[in-house]
Amino acid sequence: MAFAQYPSLKDAVVFVTGGASGIGKRIVQAFAEQGSKVGFVDMDTDNGAALADELTGQGATVRFEACDLRDIAALKTTFAGLQAALGPATVLVNNAARDDRHSWEDVTLDYYDERIATNIRHMFFATQAVAPGMIAAGKGSIINFGSNSWWEGAGGMPVYTTSKAAVHGMTRSFARDLGKHRIRVNTVVPGWVMTERQKELWATPEKLERQRQNQCLPDLIDPVYLARMVLFLASDDAAMCTANNYMVEAGSI
Repeated sequence: MAFAQYPSLKDAVVFVTGGASGIGKRIVQAFAEQGSKVGFVDMDTDNGAALADELTGQGATVRFEACDLRDIAALKTTFAGLQAALGPATVLVNNAARDDRHSWEDVTLDYYDERIATNIRHMFFATQAVAPGMIAAGKGSIINFGSNSWWEGAGGMPVYTTSKAAVHGMTRSFARDLGKHRIRVNTVVPGWVMTERQKELWATPEKLERQRQNQCLPDLIDPVYLARMVLFLASDDAAMCTANNYMVEAGSI
């Protein structure tokens, strides 16, 4: 396929969470291909460093920092370091999350708090960390990752779906509060995306066939299509897009 190049993203400073693998990795690659200056964080030190080295070797401006986003103090310190190295971000992609399966009967208070910290709390504080720089720049785009799992009424991971449903309220609140500074805040809503993790853990032939039947489109969703939506929302082409959900789920019903 021939994809678009966005002139407004060249030299833009972009921060991405959870960028070492899966959808996040493809997002980092996509911004690097646009000529953006990309800083990304992840707990996966080996894959994060390897990706940064690969892209830097191709001439991109990419910086990786290892960070456990459940540690908010570490998040703030890491983002300050990325800003010192690359400049203030005008694009933030809150991608990091884990959709580990769990039964509601087994959820403890500690597990619940850890899952909320993993799947939404860091998005709030990452936004808080970058917003002052965006306000100073007079523009910005914040892209939060939701999930269509709760839209579809999926079971087997109730704390995950709770946190992902909450992303939408957070997006709309920040869109209202930051909009006067021309900072746009949106949610990207993936369907079942065929990352390596999904293929290894859950993508049995039976489940894949059921997914194809649920989708309007017959093709399974590759991470590249999430990255393309993120690029659009980050670019000036989406200047009047905010406080909304952008579905990339192949018409899943």
